[in-house]
Amino acid sequence: GSSLRVLSLKQFVMRVSLIFGVAADVQLASFEGSSVTKFVELNDPVMGGESTGTWKVDGSGFGVFDGEVKDVPKLKAPGFIKAAADGSFPDASGEAGGDVVLSVRTTTPEYAGFRIAFASGTASPSYSCAGGGSIPLSRGCFKAKFSVPAGSDFTEVRVPLSQFSDKWSPSTGEQTTTCADDKDVCPTASTLKGIKRVEVWAEGADGKVHLEIQSIKVSKGQALGARPPTKFDKCSGPVQGNLRYGISGRTTPTVPVKVDANETLAEAVCCDTRTSANAEPQFLYEAPDIQMFSKLDTVTTFYDSVCGLPLFRAPMNRSMDEFKTDTENHGWPSFRKEEAIME
Repeated sequence: GSSLRVLSLKQFVMRVSLIFGVAADVQLASFEGSSVTKFVELNDPVMGGESTGTWKVDGSGFGVFDGEVKDVPKLKAPGFIKAAADGSFPDASGEAGGDVVLSVRTTTPEYAGFRIAFASGTASPSYSCAGGGSIPLSRGCFKAKFSVPAGSDFTEVRVPLSQFSDKWSPSTGEQTTTCADDKDVCPTASTLKGIKRVEVWAEGADGKVHLEIQSIKVSKGQALGARPPTKFDKCSGPVQGNLRYGISGRTTPTVPVKVDANETLAEAVCCDTRTSANAEPQFLYEAPDIQMFSKLDTVTTFYDSVCGLPLFRAPMNRSMDEFKTDTENHGWPSFRKEEAIME
């Protein structure tokens, strides 16, 4: 047929962040011993919102954010729940260009509305984190999406600072201006020096929510999976961190041939020659922590997961439903000839 089966995560995942050198981490929140960060949970108060949530600290040393996001009846759109902490946070300016890193786990990996936010440079952090730059003087609350892979162990979810913006819709949480489009909305070293508020959100999507958080920090360091042994390593560099759709959370090389146990799935499929005849597990794109098509709503560029070069732009000359059907027929993301980027 006219579709191409993609046999490599290199041709499956999108570039989200660069690999950064090792640097010290700056802790924003933790829940062990005497260093417990105080969060307060807030339900959607808008026009009879019915979303409900709770926040508590478990004695084992993690915060528990639990609840359910429901439609606001008068708006017929999802509301939100959030947990927020105010105070004087450590200077994180030295981590500019790095990531916000959450050590988390969830029993609701399918939930699509997790967000993390922090406020700086505003006289009223709570006001800014309610307005998202959409009302006067409400700039300074930087927000970004994140997803959490399935699993019973805590895992590090890295959200690049380049994915944050302080212009977003207070109705949906979606960014109205992205950092990629306008550097004016990006967090800077100056921003990171004076953080006054940290928030964890569930918004813009209905559903049950359960998130456990060990810590939140800012870091330039990138924890990487082990590269394959040199004689099996065909990649020019490491697989990038924070690949979209939760792929970076797949830290076990679930491939049908023997590879080194400390390789991530992405390293094994993209770089290890022992997997050259194999791909990621069939229908991985439908897994609860991936759900690729639930996160696509327009023409999307897919990049090489090592060097970041664009490989495909899809869907082109077909609908999103046709793209999904082709993918379902193969079990892997499937691209047509005209969607390959040849320049």
